[in-house]
Amino acid sequence: MLRVFGAPSRYLQGPNALAEMGPYLSHIGKRASLVADTIVMDLIGYRVQQVCAAADLNCESLIFTGDIVPAEIDRLSALARAQRPDFIIGAGGGKGIDAGKAVAHALDIPVVTIPTAASNDAPTSKNYVIYDENHRLLRVGHMKRNPEVVVVDTAIIINAPLRMLTAGIGDAIVKKFEVAQCIGAGGPNMFGAAACQAASALSELCYSTLRAHAAGALGAEKNKIIDEDFERVVEAAVLLSGLAFESGGLSIAHAMTRGLSAVRGARDALHGHQVAYALLVQLTLERRSAEFIDDIAAFYKEVQLPTSLAALGLAQPTEAELGTIAEQTMTAKHVKNFERALSASEIVAAVRLVEQRYSEES
Repeated sequence: MLRVFGAPSRYLQGPNALAEMGPYLSHIGKRASLVADTIVMDLIGYRVQQVCAAADLNCESLIFTGDIVPAEIDRLSALARAQRPDFIIGAGGGKGIDAGKAVAHALDIPVVTIPTAASNDAPTSKNYVIYDENHRLLRVGHMKRNPEVVVVDTAIIINAPLRMLTAGIGDAIVKKFEVAQCIGAGGPNMFGAAACQAASALSELCYSTLRAHAAGALGAEKNKIIDEDFERVVEAAVLLSGLAFESGGLSIAHAMTRGLSAVRGARDALHGHQVAYALLVQLTLERRSAEFIDDIAAFYKEVQLPTSLAALGLAQPTEAELGTIAEQTMTAKHVKNFERALSASEIVAAVRLVEQRYSEES
């Protein structure tokens, strides 16, 4: 296969990065549409418009309802076409960023992303997720190119709820293991190609950064101090994780979001918490030693990540629910990016082992 590596054109990170983004946006065009929900619009909408105006850019607002479903994307896209923007600015958490990307894709124009929490790596990637009316994953869309500019203002990120950062850590910690499985199985990355060495190296750096700095970053956020631990973990959660998964590929941990999103309780968990739990299942399927998985679980305890379905929101799962998790997981294309072909029964067995080992501790 052809080897392909993709990335945003520019990545800006630091306190008050939002105030510095004007020159980076002005080369894209003269008109922008800002897509965000009412909370995010109240938080940063006026500042975005001020920065755009100072850079001689016109910026109009589009209020996102918060549900990234086909009807909402169609509505936002129709409104955006009337504004005739040169590019879209998507701001907020994962859904807000994805809404901006979906609208940009529909209009075939560039997108700029401004995350307000380091809860996932959506800001850097060309992918976006669409759900159905029952909040189940419907499909993953792919823009023609990655975001033009990613603006990560750590003075904004520091004020997000702590659980958002723990979710970002969860989403990022799995990438080392998923990239390794995808490459080992000869699976495709998000560009339908083979991974470059860079993707594997970035996944390793992402993992080592989180193991060294995640606990400190959580302490920094609790105390509202933007220090080196915090900056490094935000970079790992947004940039390193994003580059690693998109150019390296995914495996079981992300395939399981199909199953976990289909059952009570777990469907309401943050994405990063879902995949963190699913990594314990993946490592069990990899037949890793108990000591190895215990080490990961101990780290999870330190950084407030779930080690059981109960901690994820699914208390006392029924046999039917375990079956649903496994069967829906098997429908995800990433399940093929593994060292051997799996069955639904093997996934159920691995979940049971994780539950037996860690449910009492959660």
